[in-house]
Amino acid sequence: MFEQITPVILTLNEAANIGRTLAQLQWAQDIVVVDSLSDDDTLDIVARSPQARVFKRKFVSLEDQWTFALRETAITTEWVLALDADYVLTPGVVKEIALIKPPDELAGYRARFVYCVHGRPLRGSAYPPVVVLYRHRLARYRQDGHAHRVVVDGAIADLRSPILHDDRKSLERWVVAQLSYSALELNRLGDAKRLRWRDRLRRLGVMPLLIGLYAYCKAGGPFRGAAAARYAYERATFECLLALRWLTERLEREDKD
Repeated sequence: MFEQITPVILTLNEAANIGRTLAQLQWAQDIVVVDSLSDDDTLDIVARSPQARVFKRKFVSLEDQWTFALRETAITTEWVLALDADYVLTPGVVKEIALIKPPDELAGYRARFVYCVHGRPLRGSAYPPVVVLYRHRLARYRQDGHAHRVVVDGAIADLRSPILHDDRKSLERWVVAQLSYSALELNRLGDAKRLRWRDRLRRLGVMPLLIGLYAYCKAGGPFRGAAAARYAYERATFECLLALRWLTERLEREDKD
């Protein structure tokens, strides 16, 4: 199966992560890296992997960048393994991918994730399963708030083994990213037709009061120590930023009325 797969990775200043991700892709004959004009050591680290092909491209949106990666990078294999730069394959999932024999009607595989904080795995998280392995000609991407979703035309199966989500970027970069993500989420909150249950809580302004304790317990609470507490604060911080944006917008609308 390895010969039928091209790993694809998007990068933007991922020097803290990309080396660990690439280390688990030594089996790949071709790796596509679409870089959004990194100005740290990301590309120097990527250059250590001789099978990696780098495409430098200004970032517009995740949907746009992934569409370029699938359609404009001359991928010759039938399958793509789509990875964020902080996704680290476990030995179990590498072995599983090597041995799978997908039937013709199967279009992709979905993986669950073990969320890590500074390399320490949490018991659980809010990070959802993601379709990471798919026939790329059957796939397209769409933006969903601050996230992105791959839409694959066909049946999806689940991988048994997990992938690690282990983002070790600096706190300063993390905060900047959350500010950007909260702005994108705000746009989606304004569309009442697309609201999920948690979005309705966000519109009420109560999500920051609920999410911290939930995230702490789900991560393993005192059994995961500082890692669980850090994760809880991360989730609460994002929700606070989003709530501040939403409530500020409400106040501004009231002023105009």
